[in-house]
Amino acid sequence: MFQDPLFILVVIAVLAVLVILMLGIGTFGAGGELARKHSNRMMRYRVIAQAIAVAVILLFIYMRGGN
Repeated sequence: MFQDPLFILVVIAVLAVLVILMLGIGTFGAGGELARKHSNRMMRYRVIAQAIAVAVILLFIYMRGGN
């Protein structure tokens, strides 16, 4: 399974969502001017990354013949 390039793409997409989510939570936790400037942007990036990850996961399921 780890030799499958599409599976590796799924893993990368999910890890990207995780990293963006952690950065966003860290920004919220920092508070102050940093949170005011970057919190909404980080969560917007998270939503976009999640949409891409879901699309890649669905593509993986479709290409591998899942029901």
